Amino acid sequence: MIELKNIYKTYLMGEVEVKVLQDVTLKIAPGEFVAIMGPSGSGKSTLMHILGLLDRPDKGEYYLGKKEVHDLSQEELSAIRNRFAGFVFQQFHLLPRMTALENATLPLVYAGKRHLKEQAKDKIKEVGLIDRINHRPNELSGGQQQRVAIARALVNDPLIILADEPTGNLDSKSQEEIIAILKSLNQKGKTIIMVTHEKEVAAHARRIIHMRDGKIISDEKSGILSASAEESQVDLIIDTVLSKTERKARETKFLDYLRQAAVAMISHKMRSFLSILGILIGVAAVIAMLAVGQGAKESIESQLSSLGSNLLVIRPGSSKLHGVAMETGTVTRFTMNDVIAIGKLTDLIKSVSPSVTGRGQMVYGNKNWNTQVEGVGVDYAAMRASSPAVGRFLTESEIKMRDKVVLLGTTVARELFGDVNPVGQTIKINLINFKVIGVLPSKGANSFHDQDDNAIIPITTAMFRVFGKEYVDTIYVEAKSPELINVAQEAISELIIKEHRLTAKDAQDSFQIRNMTDIKNTLEATTKTMSILLGSIAAISLLVGGIGIMNIMLVSVSERTREIGLRKAIGANNKDIMVQFLIEATLMSFIGGVAGVLLGAGVSFIITLFAGWAVRVSSASIILSTTFSLIVGIIFGLWPAQKASKLDPIEALRYE
Repeated sequence: MIELKNIYKTYLMGEVEVKVLQDVTLKIAPGEFVAIMGPSGSGKSTLMHILGLLDRPDKGEYYLGKKEVHDLSQEELSAIRNRFAGFVFQQFHLLPRMTALENATLPLVYAGKRHLKEQAKDKIKEVGLIDRINHRPNELSGGQQQRVAIARALVNDPLIILADEPTGNLDSKSQEEIIAILKSLNQKGKTIIMVTHEKEVAAHARRIIHMRDGKIISDEKSGILSASAEESQVDLIIDTVLSKTERKARETKFLDYLRQAAVAMISHKMRSFLSILGILIGVAAVIAMLAVGQGAKESIESQLSSLGSNLLVIRPGSSKLHGVAMETGTVTRFTMNDVIAIGKLTDLIKSVSPSVTGRGQMVYGNKNWNTQVEGVGVDYAAMRASSPAVGRFLTESEIKMRDKVVLLGTTVARELFGDVNPVGQTIKINLINFKVIGVLPSKGANSFHDQDDNAIIPITTAMFRVFGKEYVDTIYVEAKSPELINVAQEAISELIIKEHRLTAKDAQDSFQIRNMTDIKNTLEATTKTMSILLGSIAAISLLVGGIGIMNIMLVSVSERTREIGLRKAIGANNKDIMVQFLIEATLMSFIGGVAGVLLGAGVSFIITLFAGWAVRVSSASIILSTTFSLIVGIIFGLWPAQKASKLDPIEALRYE
């Protein structure tokens, strides 16, 4: 079954070479009960580790059946350990947060047989602990813990049981119980290899091997071998274990990794909470900062929409005398003829409206209010998003007839009429009676200007009845589409130069055409820059959270080193260990990300409630921050996971 030929093993203790095994040759047949004895440092535990495929010899040959195992990969050795060998350790190595049943089930996870829970129950029953099946290790005596370890070793029905000082930490009664279990297993055909330094314990074996200074000094046999697997069966099982089909079936499922990660997190609640907290704060900061930036962007867009879309604003310029700017409008003065001429550019222009402005004293009853009065054309409402919330807008006939009608901004309406509907009422503007025909939509206010503190009257009424102006202050032009704005601007500029007979030099200062798209793009670029800045600052906090997870996971690897050694001993390979730790880090990041989204949304709401800022939590920011938190978990969990996966099982089991 097992054959060792000329095995050597040397360890380095600093710069000193310690020869642990020297020229060991040994055969173990199926069904044997072998006790390996010797003083401390004789090499008996190292020999057992090599027999159990936990360690590799420096030199020599190891045959399991007819298979030479020296060239097998770590993954293949893990598979063989999981199927062929069951380990019983002196220190028990039970996972403290798992019940007896869960500890016994653990090898099934790495055998792809997690569903065979009843099999673990049967093994617990076989070692006489069915009444303690749901107890944790700290609720069991030493003998009971060792029985659980034996049940764990048996759960995959291995051919060999490797027991390293199985009674070393037990009282005499528990010692007898464990030996009785091992003898019973041997009688049922299990091959038992036991390391012990007690003659009384070794006496129960049918073969006793004595070691000293890394060599076998005696090999005594007694009794008859128990019936066990034939050599041909051993070879068949090895071939099956190493086959691609069996390896595929044995792969650990994602849900098992997830379950193991969740158990580890729950087992160390405070450590997990601190890791989650770092990510939570980072994601919440990202959500809140991006919400502020998005809110600012939408607020700017809302204010710009109130100015009108595809809008060009034409104003008179100012002359210069000896380099000194003169009064605005001293060169080019626009008249209604200019408005009509621009309106004829129908291929480029959708609508046009002249405007004149001035201050007006409003009086209604015993209330008065001074505000800005603007005279406009019919198309102004559509161009400047000023369709009345209540009432109607101006008509062509009212403009032609210079009618005394007015639309009030919401601020003016509130100051003069309070909560009363002003439509149909008569007010005085600069001592002239005007009939209120509508209330303008609310456009909001900032610290510099209240857009609702205004009134609109017909352009002709404003020019000839209220302000006595012969010229237009401003001409608003709406292009047919955003793509035509620049073309329309050029065409209007050429038209004005032609109509007013301006030279190219005079045209530079005599009038101005402002493109609202440029203003919009500038403001949006500024907002985007601020959003990126705020998001970057928040991302730094998320990065710090990721570093926290890495530190916590590195501590976790150190604290759980013996657990990692145990998992490898019962069949976990490097990939299993790495994926489990990686999922654990990612799971903490995901939980922190989800909680951070909720906290960030809550913070955004509080900002809106108390600071009055415009904030908007977008789905894009949620997806971005959550995805980034997962990436952080994967990146910063990768190094600890790799470190855990590369641990040597022997050194890990001995870790203190």
